[in-house]
Order: sequence, then C-alpha cells, then structure tokens
Amino acid sequence: MIAQLRGKLARIPAVTLYLQPVQDLRVDGRMSNAQYQYTLQSDSVQDLLIWGPRMLAKLKTVRGLLDVNSDQQNKGLQASLIIDRATASRLGITTQMIDNTLYDAFGQRQVSTIYTQLNQYHVVMEVDPQFWQNPDGLKHIYVKAPDGAQVPLSAFTHYAPSTAPLVVTHQGQFPSVTLSFNLRPGLALGDAVDAVEETAAQIGLPSSIHGNFSGSAQAFQESLASEPLLIAAALLTVYIVLGVLYESLIHPITILSTLPSAGVGALLALVLFRSELSVIALIGIILLIGIVKKNAIMMIDFALEAERSEDKSPLDAIFQACLLRFRPIMMTTMAALLGGLPLALGMGVGSELRRPLGIAIVGGLIMSQMLTLYTTPVVYLYLDRCRLWFERLRARRARSVAESAG
Repeated sequence: MIAQLRGKLARIPAVTLYLQPVQDLRVDGRMSNAQYQYTLQSDSVQDLLIWGPRMLAKLKTVRGLLDVNSDQQNKGLQASLIIDRATASRLGITTQMIDNTLYDAFGQRQVSTIYTQLNQYHVVMEVDPQFWQNPDGLKHIYVKAPDGAQVPLSAFTHYAPSTAPLVVTHQGQFPSVTLSFNLRPGLALGDAVDAVEETAAQIGLPSSIHGNFSGSAQAFQESLASEPLLIAAALLTVYIVLGVLYESLIHPITILSTLPSAGVGALLALVLFRSELSVIALIGIILLIGIVKKNAIMMIDFALEAERSEDKSPLDAIFQACLLRFRPIMMTTMAALLGGLPLALGMGVGSELRRPLGIAIVGGLIMSQMLTLYTTPVVYLYLDRCRLWFERLRARRARSVAESAG
C-alpha cells in the first residue's frame, strides 16, 4: 500500500509525505519519518550543520533507499548586526551603548513599578510591535551619543541575514543529527547497512563526527554480532547435555549432525519465498536446534539401549531403531511442521513479523526430515567404528606401556 501511495503522493506540489507501517514491536531510538535511522554525533554543532546536509544529499543517491530525510532543522532565519567600529568610534559610541539601546528596544527592561492597593505591576519598556516584524525596524532605532545627539543605528551598522538551527537535538549529551530511511521492497537490511556505511566513508566524515545506527538497524547489527557466539553456545550446551546423558563423547556428534541440513533448509526456504534473514528468522533457525535433533535422539537412544541390553551389533541396533522409531519421528515432525504453517502462511496485521519465523521452521523441518532418516544411521555407524578404533588404539598403547614396564 505504501509503495502504491508513494508514487501518487509524490506528484502533490510543495508537500512531502512520509508513510511507514505500524510495527507490533518498535525498537526505534526516536520518532522519525522512516523506519531505519542513522545518527551523526559530534561535539560541534557547526560540524553537524556542514556535514549533516552532505550526508543527507549523498544518501538520497543510494539505490534502494527510500524516503531519506533528516531531523536537522537548520533553515531558521536570523539577522546579524554588523558594526562599523571605526565609524562608531569616531562618533563616540561604544558597543555597550549599542547593546543597551537594543535591549531597551527589544529586551525586557523593567523601568518602573506601578503600585495599587491590591497589587503591583512591573513596567517593561519596548518598541511598538510593528517594529518587531522585520529587520528593517532597526533603521528607526537611534543611539544617544555622549554629546547628547541622537545617531541613527543605520549610520554605523548594517544587518546581514543568515540561517540558524531552529532546534539542536542531543543523544548521549552530544549534539546529533538523525537521518532516517526506508528500504525498497526486496532490499535486505544488511545490504542497506553496508551501503550507508560505505556512503559515510565516501564523503570523508571528519574524525570529530561519529556515525552509528540506532533503532531497528542498531538492533539488527547487535543481533548479527552476537549470532555466532549464541549458536556456538547453544551447540556446546547441547553437546554437553547429550554427552552426560549417553555417557559418550562420540554419539552426541551423531545427533548434532542433523542440524546442518535444517539450517540449509531454512535458508533455502527464505530464499524461495523472498524473505529476509531478519532477527525473527534467526530465532526460527535457533529453534530448529531444539526441534530437529529429536529425530536423531529417538533413533540413537533406542540403538544404544539395544546394544547395551540386548547385546546387538551397531548395524542391527540402528536398523531396528529406524524401523521402530519411524512412526514417532514422522508424527512429531508433522506436528511441529503443521504448527508452523499458520505462521508461514498467515495474513493480516503483523504477519510480516511472524512469517520469517514460520518459513524458517517449516523449511528446516522438511529438509531435515528428508535427509536425516538416511544420514543419521550412516553417521552413527561410521562414528561407532571410529569409537572402536580409538578403543583398540588405547588398548594397544596400554599393552605396550605394560610390556615396557615389565
């Protein structure tokens, strides 16, 4: 809807309208005219007045960024009074005299107090309001010289119009300028983040100005930075728990071998449905760690129990496990898969937030179900052979040590 309205509303002269969808979860740093924000900070307001508009103009040329705007309001009008000091000195007029005259005219100088029986009123001196409306009113101001003559202000001064910021926003106690933008449909947030950082490098921001993302873009960067550690910690925790459960260092690897197929399936599903690898999609991939490994757990648990209690060979044990656990594996997988379909196919308000989660879960479950039923027994047998090889190697070393000692 926003894409359809943007083209029509752009034809309205002298008006710029910014549209953005209502978010179920909002993590923006401040209210802005677009969804994603990039903030410039500096200890100098003048540097921001120079580099803020340059950065804004450069971002407007980046393909894929829409509705680029800024909260910098630097078009306020001001008039600076320029004093011809040589002429003023020749007339015997000092800057203090000029300052006092201007304060009498436009300031809040109290000149008297009117007392009544019940109250008192302060008398404030000022010029008629008609002289406030335009800097040309300065032409009617006179300064009293030391000799008592009234010298017109325009005889030794002139005013120069310029611009000034109407408001200076701050972030972290430093002056800041927030540039906000939206994304073209189909453009990933990660690509937009790289494009903005490249743009900041191209214009050569000085060292006194620091640029950083805020709001949703900042949350995206932080999630990507901690993602590898999060996944590694989850895998390490699962390995330790499974190792304690099965009293083995080898067979937890068999169970964890089912996870790559689930991750590949989730990524392929996101690519197929043209969905971004967002924070919600990453949550779906992490959820797959807990869902997918139950296929291997159901087979490995049965096979180890058959080896230890029924004295079966690894081949016979895993074969029987595949036959007897096929139905429970299919039932649990289909329950999880069908539970994720409403998220992947749902429509309505907030569906764009939930859809990547459902797509990642459904895609990962389909791919892992197709592969792990065949790969898990193979991995189990090969790792069991490795376990036996290590045990024989350890026994051989122990015998050699005993013989050398004897």
